[in-house]
Amino acid sequence: MARHLAPSSSGSLRRLLASRHYPPASPAPPPRPLLLPKTLSPAAAAAMQLPRRGRRGVVAASAAAPAPSSPETGVAAGAAWGKVSAVLFDMDGVLCNSEEPSRQAGVDVFAEMGVEVTVDDFVPFMGTGEANFLGGVARVKGVKDFDPESAKKRFFEIYLDKYAKPNSGIGFPGALDLIMECKNAGLKVAVASSADRIKVDANLAAAGLPVSLFDAIVSADAFENLKPAPDIFLAASKNLGVDTNECIVIEDALAGVQAAKAAEMRCIAVTTTLEEDALQQGSPSLIRKNIGDISINDILYGGSNAHRNEWAESTENSSSLGNASPESLNGATDSGYSDAENSPRSKNERLLGSRREILRYGSLGIAVSCIFVTIRNWKAMQFASPKGLLNFFMGGDSSIFGYNEGESLSSRVQQIKKYLADFESGGSATYVPEFPRKLDWLNTAPLQFGRDLKGRVVLLDFWTYCCINCMHVLPDLEFIEKKYKDKPGMLKLLTEAPAHMDAKSTLGGIFTHMLFDNVQFTVVGVHSAKFDNEKDLEAIRNAVLRYNITHPVVNDGDMYLWRELGVNSWPTFVLIGPNGKVLAQISGEGHKKDLDEVVGAALEFYEEKKLLQNDPLPLALEKDKDSRLLTSPLKFPGKLAIDLQNNRLFIADSNHNRIVVTNLEGQFICQVGNSKD
Repeated sequence: MARHLAPSSSGSLRRLLASRHYPPASPAPPPRPLLLPKTLSPAAAAAMQLPRRGRRGVVAASAAAPAPSSPETGVAAGAAWGKVSAVLFDMDGVLCNSEEPSRQAGVDVFAEMGVEVTVDDFVPFMGTGEANFLGGVARVKGVKDFDPESAKKRFFEIYLDKYAKPNSGIGFPGALDLIMECKNAGLKVAVASSADRIKVDANLAAAGLPVSLFDAIVSADAFENLKPAPDIFLAASKNLGVDTNECIVIEDALAGVQAAKAAEMRCIAVTTTLEEDALQQGSPSLIRKNIGDISINDILYGGSNAHRNEWAESTENSSSLGNASPESLNGATDSGYSDAENSPRSKNERLLGSRREILRYGSLGIAVSCIFVTIRNWKAMQFASPKGLLNFFMGGDSSIFGYNEGESLSSRVQQIKKYLADFESGGSATYVPEFPRKLDWLNTAPLQFGRDLKGRVVLLDFWTYCCINCMHVLPDLEFIEKKYKDKPGMLKLLTEAPAHMDAKSTLGGIFTHMLFDNVQFTVVGVHSAKFDNEKDLEAIRNAVLRYNITHPVVNDGDMYLWRELGVNSWPTFVLIGPNGKVLAQISGEGHKKDLDEVVGAALEFYEEKKLLQNDPLPLALEKDKDSRLLTSPLKFPGKLAIDLQNNRLFIADSNHNRIVVTNLEGQFICQVGNSKD
C-alpha cells in the first residue's frame, strides 16, 4: 500500500533536509565526484557481472553515481550505471498528461481575477508546486494583493471539477506498463511530486493508476522547499528505505531534473513539456521522448548493452561459475542480490509476472489446447461448420415455432401465416442448396429442388439410423405425412371436377390422385452419418425397411446439406417453402405439435398465394422391391424363445407387432398381437 509522508516528519528527517542548506530558489549544487568500482580480479569481476534469470531488479555492479550522458548518444556508460533499487516518478508530465490542463486551469483562475494570462506564461514555473506555479505568474503580471493560498484553493476547485475527472484518460500511454515492469523486476516505485496531495490523488484516479500500485507517495504538503530543491526526492528515498545513489528519477521539468541532480540521483528526462535543449541544462542521465519510450533496460542498465539475451546469460553463467572463486561469488551475491532475494514482495511479484506475459502465454496455452482438442476429436469436428456453430449459440431459426400456452389453433395458424407473410416480404431469406447429383436415393428416383420439389412444402429430416432420438421422431413424421397427404390438393380436385362427372367418376378421380399425386407436402430424410460405417447404402436401406420409412431418403455421406444449412445435431428439421426458401429450423424430439401447426399453416398460406403445384413424385418404395419381405411371413424378427417341454417356438415378429407361436418344425399354431403393417 502506498505510504504518504505526513507533515509531522521525524527529527532525523528534518536534520537531513536542513543539512543540505538549499534555499527554495537556490541553484542545484555540483554533483559528487564520480565513484568508480574498486579494482577486482577477473574472477571476481565476472562473478559480480553474473546475470541471473528472473532477477532483473538489481545490477551486479558497484553502487556508483550516474555518469552524465554524452552529447552523441545521450546514454550513460553501462559499466558505470550502478545498482538500481527504486524508481521515483514525477506525476505531471510524466505519469499524467496534466501539464496543459493545469496551465489552462491557471488561466481560468486569473481570468476570474480579471487578469489576462496565457498558458505559456506558466511554463517557467512548471514543476515548482502550485503556490510558485500561480505566484510566479502573479509576480510577472504585477498582480497586487495576490493571496497564494486562496488562489491555490480556487485552482484545485477548477482543476478537479473541469479537467481531472476519474478515468478521464489523462494517463500517458505506457505509464502503467513501465510501472508493472519495474515492480516485476523487484524495484520499488514511488510518486514524488511538487503538487499537493489532493491533486496527486485526482490525477492518478483520472489516469486510471491505483494508489496501491506505489510503495510511497510524496507530495508537496509536508515541505517548505520544493523542486529544484531535492527535499521531496530525499524524503521519498528515506521513505522507501533505499539509498539515494540507488534511485532513478523520471522527470519532465528542468526544476525536477535539477532536484534529482541535487539529491545525487540519476535522472531520465522526458520531452513531454520542454525541448531537449532546455532539459540538457540539468544534465540528465538519459533523455527520452515520453514515458512510453522508456524501457526497463534504460532503468536497469542506463540504456547500454549490458542487458543480454537469455542465451548469452546462460553461457556467461556457466563460464563465470567455472572461473570465479567462492569468495568472489559470495561477495557478489551478498552485495548485488540480497535485497531482492530477501523481499517477500519481490518474490511474489516475480511469480505473478507481467500482464503482457500472462496474456502471451495464456493465449498460447489456449491455442495449443484448441489444437489438441481438435486432433483428439477430429471425427466430431467434421460435423462442425460456421453456420452450425452460429445456430448452436443463437438457437437456430426457431422463432416460428414459439407459441403461448392456451392459444387456440386458429389464432396460432393466423400467427404463423402472418409470420410467413412478413418473411416473404422481408427479402433476406436463405435459399436451400441443391442436392448434389451423385447422391444415392431410397424410395424414389433422384430428386432436385428446382425440378421435382418446386411448388411443394418440404420438411427435411436430418437423421442417422444409429441415433435413438431419430427413431423416436419417426412416428411424428408419419402422422404429419398422413395428415397432410394431398391437402389441399384433394379439395382442389373436387372443386375442379367437370359438372358432367357423376359421384363415382369423381371418387375414381380422387383415388387416382391419391395414388399418383402426393404433391403439396413431402418429407425428405437426409441421412447424415455420424460414423463411417453408417454411410453404407445397404445398411441405410435395411434401416428404411426395418422402420417402415416411406418418404424419400437421400444418403448425404459427406454431410453437404448439413454444413450448408448449419445443422449441428440429430435430429434436426428444416422446413422449405415451395419457392426454395428456408422457412424455419428446429432440433430435437417432442416437436410433433409444432411441426403439425407450421406445416398446416404453410400449406394454407402458399395455397392462397397460388405457389403450390400438383406434379407427381417418382416414388418407388424399397419395401415393394425387396424379395425377402414379399416371400417371408415375418418382417425383421427380433428374438426367439423355445419351449422344449411343450414343443413350441415363440418368435418376436417385430415389424408386424406380434408374437408368432409355432411348433418346433415351424408350423403355425397362433399369434399374439396385431399382424397389420
